[in-house]
Parts: sequence; C-alpha cells; structure tokens
Amino acid sequence: MRNATLTCLLLLTATTLMAQSRQDRQTILATLDRQTADWNAGNIDAFMNGYWESDSLMFVGKNGVTYGYQNTYQGYLKRYPDRATMGTLKFDILHLSFPGKGVAFIVGKWHLTRPEAGDVGGHYTLLWRKMKGKWVIVCDHTS
Repeated sequence: MRNATLTCLLLLTATTLMAQSRQDRQTILATLDRQTADWNAGNIDAFMNGYWESDSLMFVGKNGVTYGYQNTYQGYLKRYPDRATMGTLKFDILHLSFPGKGVAFIVGKWHLTRPEAGDVGGHYTLLWRKMKGKWVIVCDHTS
C-alpha cells in the first residue's frame, strides 16, 4: 500500500511538472511570436515588452555588453531607426530548455529580410526568468 501511494505521488508530481513546462513553453513561444509581430509592424516599443524592465537586464551584441532596459531600448532605436533597417523579422528556435525552476534557455536563429538595406541574420541565446508570474528575457546575446 505504501509503495502504491508513493508511486501515485511521484506520477502526480511528474505530470504536474510536465504540464507546467508545457504551459511555460507555450507562454514563452507566444511571447516570441508577439515580439515578431510587433517588430514586423515597426513597433519597437511593443517589441520590448518581452524584456525585463530593470537596470539589470543584459544585452550582449557585437558592440559589447549593454545593461538596463532603457539602454537596450535606445540601442534598438539607434540600430533600427526606420522600417527599411528593421525589415521583416523571422525567429527559428533551435533549442528550448528549462534548466531550473523559473528559468528557461533558448538558442535560435534570427533573420531580417530587408530589400532596401540588405538582409542580415545570426544566432541568439535568451535567458528567461519567471518573475511575479511573468516570463521575461533577463539576458539576450545576439550575434
């Protein structure tokens, strides 16, 4: 009887964790889909809603490390001042995992189709944390 109870408890815990991960995965992917739509609509303000609004946000790009939500936002505005340079964004997810409770890690590819400015693309890694019930990007390394 005790073994059966323990087995049921373990199965229930595993099922709950899998359901949570499935829901978290869907939420994160939906955020990336929304960010893509916001970018493709030319709305960098809305695109930034996926990021952690904190001075501790970290963005790593070809020019080094940028700290802070506002600095990251200003960097996007500087690099993409108009629709021609923004182009049309496409994300491809290569890997998505949950290495710890409330933590997600993504590796992917990005591509901007830009008929006027020339296409560009590369890879990215995103570290996400679930804070106050919301998944946010706390570190973005884009190359």
